[in-house]
Amino acid sequence: MKKRVLSLLLIPFLLFYALPAEAAEKEERTLGDEVIYSLVIDRFNDGNVKNDAGVNVYDAHAYNGGDFAGITEKLDYLKDMGFTSILLSPIFDNEGESFHSGLVKDFYKPDEHYGTIKEFKKLVHAAHKKHLKIILDFDVDTIGPHHPWLKDPAKKNWIQSNKEDSSTGSVKLDQENPETKKYLVSMGSWWIKETNIDGYRLNKMNDISQSFWLDLAHAAKSVKKDFYLIGEMQDLSQKSILAYEKAGIRGFMDHTQTDPMRSAFKKPNGDLSPLFSELNRNQQAYTNPEASEKFIDNQNMPRFTYDINARLLNPGTRWKMALSYMYTSPGVPVIYYGSEIALNGGKAPDNQRLMGFKTEKELIDYITKLGELRKKYPSLRKGSIKLLYEKDGMAVFKRTYKEETMAVAINNTDKSQTVRISGGEFEKGKELRGLLEGDLVRSKGDTYTIILDREKTEVYELAPKSGINMAYIFAMAAVIIAFAIFIALILKRGKRNLS
Repeated sequence: MKKRVLSLLLIPFLLFYALPAEAAEKEERTLGDEVIYSLVIDRFNDGNVKNDAGVNVYDAHAYNGGDFAGITEKLDYLKDMGFTSILLSPIFDNEGESFHSGLVKDFYKPDEHYGTIKEFKKLVHAAHKKHLKIILDFDVDTIGPHHPWLKDPAKKNWIQSNKEDSSTGSVKLDQENPETKKYLVSMGSWWIKETNIDGYRLNKMNDISQSFWLDLAHAAKSVKKDFYLIGEMQDLSQKSILAYEKAGIRGFMDHTQTDPMRSAFKKPNGDLSPLFSELNRNQQAYTNPEASEKFIDNQNMPRFTYDINARLLNPGTRWKMALSYMYTSPGVPVIYYGSEIALNGGKAPDNQRLMGFKTEKELIDYITKLGELRKKYPSLRKGSIKLLYEKDGMAVFKRTYKEETMAVAINNTDKSQTVRISGGEFEKGKELRGLLEGDLVRSKGDTYTIILDREKTEVYELAPKSGINMAYIFAMAAVIIAFAIFIALILKRGKRNLS
């Protein structure tokens, strides 16, 4: 009887701690919840030397050995940093000895340098076991100059022109041709069915008709309802955005923020106003602005570290400023492989150097912390945003979602800054608790005074003022009393057995 009473006493406390986690797991996961790690397969990690034919690590244009097995080996490395999705460079079987995509010879096979279809399925399965999603670069604009279609009279209308691209040797397909379109759309569906991948980044959308992408989106969603489709195009009118969004293409690579981010964060005192102007434009342009993808560099441009090193500055400090903005402002952070070690590189292929894993962990730890905050606080992923202060490289904005309010202060200057926020932007009688630097700002009336050191970012949670938490004290006391009763019963039973 006493055991039963003790069990009943403990059940409420166990439920108290268990229910929030269970409820959180049941929330629907959407594209806006992701943190994406974008990698060039060949340059990431070599996990299977048996597919290293033609590998030359001293030639930036040749294959360097990275493969599916190498990515599988490093899934924990990525998950531990807080990444939730992995964006892979194109995997279609390619002609020649160059790892650059676009010279496709078979859309239904992975390139032999990366591994077999079996190894790719193993990667996807292993990623899913760790709750990681796999997204592929879907590049169907061109084929290689020796593709069988070029010698097949029946495929004559599949090709826009037999003329090769002088820089790459690739030949452009005609996706307007009904047979070509049908083949490519069917192929896109096949990869989803066959390997259970989770998304496509749709490359070169500007070069292919809207009707093709709409057909592909419909087919992909028919196979897998929650399949991610991310558009990649330079010019997006609001009319185009709405048409694509209606078809299920929810996210778009946001080129408009890249240059303002690089300009602002490559040096102290960088102007933040263009960044927030573009951010405001995006809030109006997209139906789901939280699902747009932000990136500060990628395979098509010099690395952000290159800009920093050109100014003889500390890459770690500048990267922290940029990453803080990317993780706390609306949109999905897309982090190019090697950013966590401040990998350097100019124009391609120099920006696609081999990844290194034996390095300092300063940036890795910082990215991990940002990932934890973004995961814990929904307002950083899907909340509304309001710019409260912006002047000469110092900015404060707040994110609000349901009952949760966060504030983000970015001091992108070379001096300490003081900012006073009043006018009812935050509730009276509360405090802003710093989650990155441990700062604490208590209200005086309706005014909150934020003091932030140079080249620092702080993420604040709006919370009740610290004090004696009587509810917590009573709960802890009840647990201690229940434990004491349990010990007393054990001791009493022991005495009885001895007698």
